[in-house]
Amino acid sequence: MKKIPTDTDVDIELFQNDLKDIDLKDIDQEFIPNIVSIFKITNSNKTFGYLCITNNATYAYGDEICKWLSLQHDPKQPQQIDILNDKKILQVDSGEDFVVVLTDDGLVYLASCDSRWKTNNTFRLISTGDDRFQMIACGENHLLLLRQDGTVFALGNNCFCQLTGNSSSSYDTVVNTGLNNVKMIACGEGHSLALTNTNEIYSWGYNNYGQLGLGDTNVRRTPSLVSFPDVLIDSPIKNIVVGASHSLFLLEDGQIFGCGYGQCPINDNEQDAKVPTKIPIENVQSMACKNHHLISYALDHSSHYYKWGRLNTKELVPLKKLDGQLKSFVAASATSRVSIITFGLTSTIYSFESNDPISIIGLLDNPDNYDVMFIIGDKHIFASKCYLKMSSKYYSRMFSGDCQENNQVIIKDYSYDIYYSYLVMLHTGRIRINQSNIAELIDLANCYGDERLMKHCRTFIRRDLNKQTLFTYLPLISKYKLDDMHDKLVELTIKDVLPKITNNLSENKKNIIEFLELFFLSDNLFLKKICE
Repeated sequence: MKKIPTDTDVDIELFQNDLKDIDLKDIDQEFIPNIVSIFKITNSNKTFGYLCITNNATYAYGDEICKWLSLQHDPKQPQQIDILNDKKILQVDSGEDFVVVLTDDGLVYLASCDSRWKTNNTFRLISTGDDRFQMIACGENHLLLLRQDGTVFALGNNCFCQLTGNSSSSYDTVVNTGLNNVKMIACGEGHSLALTNTNEIYSWGYNNYGQLGLGDTNVRRTPSLVSFPDVLIDSPIKNIVVGASHSLFLLEDGQIFGCGYGQCPINDNEQDAKVPTKIPIENVQSMACKNHHLISYALDHSSHYYKWGRLNTKELVPLKKLDGQLKSFVAASATSRVSIITFGLTSTIYSFESNDPISIIGLLDNPDNYDVMFIIGDKHIFASKCYLKMSSKYYSRMFSGDCQENNQVIIKDYSYDIYYSYLVMLHTGRIRINQSNIAELIDLANCYGDERLMKHCRTFIRRDLNKQTLFTYLPLISKYKLDDMHDKLVELTIKDVLPKITNNLSENKKNIIEFLELFFLSDNLFLKKICE
């Protein structure tokens, strides 16, 4: 299981103060617009720089990160990281004086100014022979790695038993935690969490505020099973995230639980929770916190953001719905009187919205004001027929004639998240598109005849189309007859694909056959252009 992205789109202008010195006259004029992902390397006291990722390369920007990589920092020009050339980055995380990168081939790279990590002023490959990893998580001074077979390993400082109590600190060799069948990992300053494929949570390490969720404040030397006392949990756990001294658990049904520092946000007498305690927010779709911060954030299905916890060890932040139409957790973090935070690898483009500033999101999923219910599996969405008929020709037809009295609509062809995102777009003009949802969204746009959504999908594919994504998007381009992509496809094919797969005909026979099959499934216009 890959790491669930916290933010699928972030306004690049949020970083304009940090990137303001970049001189576009000396580099590609389109450098900043071409940044598809960005990660801010920071701890509780300092920012070390940025990793800026385009479709073609990864760049370091900032004096500290450049020192870690033996690069000469130039405030006017980001420095390309050669060791990551041709690498697709899946995840980035950081701790105290170190940053870790996971690439799509399952390799993990670490850079640091701390000599204990022995990086030799470059990105060190965390090598374990032929092992490949699917997820990483950083604490303050330790690192968890989830191998593709579900085994959890640890590396770094072990002063709080955050690696496991059976080992000493290890910066050279990874430590087997003994956990298997795991699908998700997370780290706080000095504690670790793992979620198994059987919906069990294990925690271990530092526990001074009850952040392990085990009912006490005792350090755990080995992974211990977390339970939800006095609460009947009949929903799978969707995500786990960890702050400095607290932990959060998001269920598939939208409930969110927290334990540790500041996780009783409405209790004036006791703000800390030693067991998982329900946070009073309903229909949560995502959440975020950082391993060196005490603040937590949540996003509900009505696109409202919330925050709670502590800004520091003295100032309590009660649970609060944030004002304004925020578009990301990065933007939400800017409301906490701290510099903006990126919660993992953050996409910076592909957010689409209309010019209409009016949002009527209150008409969506409002149990007090609805006359139609969409049913997707065991979930439902409330809506107003009148508004849907005005906003969509498809719904105008759906709720007319013999079907106008239909108060329930069963959706079988699309997932709940996709359908909810589409309804949000109709109510707010905003839609989030990424590689994981583009196939469903473009199919929905085609089926519903929604020209606006189809335009957004085409724009997304055109921007994200490159030699790494060519085989991902070619079937979509063919199926939905995206003729405006042909020129770029021809350029990519001639420049990047054909030379690579024909370099050694015998070794690349399988790739060539796959490539030709895709093209023969495509339309004749594309083939004609290739042959010109």
